[in-house]
Amino acid sequence: MSMATRTDSQSPAPHAADSHDLIRVHGARENNLKDVSIELPKRRLTVFTGVSGSGKSSLVFNTIAAESQRLINETYSAFVQGFMPTLARPEVDVLDGLTTAIIVDQQRMGADPRSTVGTATDANAMLRILFSRLGTPHIGPPSAYAFNVPSVRASGAITVERGARKAVKATFTRTGGMCTRCEGRGTVSDIDLTQLYDDSKSLAEGAFTIPGWKSDSFWTVRVYAESGFLDPNKPIRKFTKKEMQDFLYREPTKVKVEGVNLTYEGLIPKIQKSFLSKDKEALQPHIRAFVERAVTFTTCPECDGTRLSEGARSSRIGKISIADACAMQISDLAEWVRGLDQPSVAPLLTALQQTLDSFVEIGLGYLALDRPSGTLSGGEAQRVKMIRHLGSSLTDVTYVFDEPTAGLHPHDISRMNDLLLRLRDKGNTVLVVEHKPQTIAIADHVVDLGPGAGTAGGTVCFEGTVEGLRAGGTVTGRHLDDRAAVKETVRKPTGTLEIRGATAHNLRDVDVDIPLGVLAVVTGVAGSGKSSLVHGSIPAGEGVVSVDQGAIKGSRRSNPATYTGLLDPIRKAFAQANGVKPALFSANSEGACPTCNGAGVVYTDLAMMAGVASTCEECEGKRFQASVLEYHLGGRDISEVLAMSVTEAEEFFGAGEARTPAAHRILGRLADVGLGYVSLGQPLTTLSGGERQRLKLATHMAEKGGVYVLDEPTTGLHLADVEQLLGLLDRLVDSGKSVIVVEHHPAVMAHADWIIDLGPGAGHDGGQIVFEGTPADLVADRSTLTGEHLAVYVGS
Repeated sequence: MSMATRTDSQSPAPHAADSHDLIRVHGARENNLKDVSIELPKRRLTVFTGVSGSGKSSLVFNTIAAESQRLINETYSAFVQGFMPTLARPEVDVLDGLTTAIIVDQQRMGADPRSTVGTATDANAMLRILFSRLGTPHIGPPSAYAFNVPSVRASGAITVERGARKAVKATFTRTGGMCTRCEGRGTVSDIDLTQLYDDSKSLAEGAFTIPGWKSDSFWTVRVYAESGFLDPNKPIRKFTKKEMQDFLYREPTKVKVEGVNLTYEGLIPKIQKSFLSKDKEALQPHIRAFVERAVTFTTCPECDGTRLSEGARSSRIGKISIADACAMQISDLAEWVRGLDQPSVAPLLTALQQTLDSFVEIGLGYLALDRPSGTLSGGEAQRVKMIRHLGSSLTDVTYVFDEPTAGLHPHDISRMNDLLLRLRDKGNTVLVVEHKPQTIAIADHVVDLGPGAGTAGGTVCFEGTVEGLRAGGTVTGRHLDDRAAVKETVRKPTGTLEIRGATAHNLRDVDVDIPLGVLAVVTGVAGSGKSSLVHGSIPAGEGVVSVDQGAIKGSRRSNPATYTGLLDPIRKAFAQANGVKPALFSANSEGACPTCNGAGVVYTDLAMMAGVASTCEECEGKRFQASVLEYHLGGRDISEVLAMSVTEAEEFFGAGEARTPAAHRILGRLADVGLGYVSLGQPLTTLSGGERQRLKLATHMAEKGGVYVLDEPTTGLHLADVEQLLGLLDRLVDSGKSVIVVEHHPAVMAHADWIIDLGPGAGHDGGQIVFEGTPADLVADRSTLTGEHLAVYVGS
């Protein structure tokens, strides 16, 4: 068959469809953006950079990606839209040339106790089908191998309303794979009753010691006291056997308290539902501390932590059960699946093989499918989300990434770069928010936002090629080729923190002495065992302050002032100066504007269409009652104080009539971590990832402790901000603290007094100490992957 040949001698005029080669943004004003207008080339890799808080996420995620998703949602029927999240149109004049956006962000994956790496991807679903077809003995359909599906049996009469009504006897059974003892969680809990109540007191005397259970609480304490099952004036230790049974274990029972119908339930099941059904990592710090005190979690003795029923564990392919398969390192599991030669399930094996190979390719081959998804770092979670897109046949899609190199060793970044380029080369538009020079260097197009952060940012400082950025004179351009020098003189340790026989996760009986009184950096490729060593082996006792990568939780009512505890001394100072109650100066309490309830805006819900938020007309967005704004401190009312930046407020509360030492100390810590530009009342939901991380660090700096453990503090930080962070770490060490940092950033490694390098690989190829010593020795040795990359970085 011959190919048709073109006979016309002239090249045809360009087709109208080929003229849409740009994504045009005009007049973007989302968050701190100042009327930004840019044109982005399609089917190219564009990197957005700029200091933390300069407006990168506002432009990429809150404007371009948000509008693309909103337009796609509008193509569905109104009925379907009713089940989807409603998205407001971004503050922008024109958005033209958009394509379907696939967002791969750094949001932590659901921290449900039954969510694992396998359930979060499609790997577990495919394994269940595989075992239901090939497993011997055969125990049932795929649900029989699912640890989140309980077995169900039912029988009875049903009435079929068709023609003449007729009662029919029916039985229903469903075989699930859930372990009945731990209900698919893999752990069982034992509750220490002494942490729940003081048995020498009666309920009326406030016997409960559970956080948030106050004696006047209608829904908790008073249900027990006024239920009629217990004597509220009798000390708990004097309860009869029946009273104790009712108190601790009674089934849910309807009771009437002051004419209100409430449900009474035994204390143990109530605690299990309210505290233990949630993942421990997702709880607020004070609740988590209570759970750690009151509850001991042990591996389920019935399923040995596999979460599965005995039937699911007994069914095998060869010698491997589904529990064994999920516990394998994914790189090993991929080899096992490759060895299965079963034509009857060939399409399934091909799909499973591709998914598992994608894990290995993206640098996550060291994980296991039974790893709880709540324990993944932000970078790992993002890469797990990428897996489903790697083999996709879709083209002309816009992929949007938020720091895809977060949590990656320099050795792993080149692999991530290859993946980004591969997505682009398939004809997709790739938009990346990034700070790492290695990733900026591969960009076809660079957009640099700034020049500063917060109100000092929000404008495009540079748009063009990487070479143009280097010569452009912007903050990013100036710092792009920064290279830190290895320290010539290092601090002498004042002591050591001994770790002996560490075996958490993949650690192989590790013995190491971490020096105290210095800046110690723990490094190694992703999955080599750094977090297992630092968080799993350093005793979290007195004097150890751990700042992990856990997300900051907060609603639009939360702001830096409420999160850091700054609002308390400010409210007291206002109350003292005006002789009134402190509660008046809280927008969540008595001082709130009655029209908007202290939100500053009035929300109108429009069902399946985007809700409308309009500034409250009564308080004009100030959130407080007019009478509250008549009270002043140092000539300013409370709304004016919350509108101040940290730098302004530090000056305001540092001297004169408004001098408040407690507030000044907190503001000093916020300024130390580089948040001087953030306003006190800015909602937490509008802060960038880097700003939230530093807000968390500032809060922890207030804790009394001699040893600070920081987990990748450079995440979300611009090259220029890393310098400021190093200054902060130096100040902490010079003030007599010991600082242990898990970090991949070469500038932090070069600045360390002592480096502990784990490896040599990831998963079961890691878990060993491959180097201990000074950065200069590591560079001279070049014996590890870290040493090689650090030597290249410092130019030796």
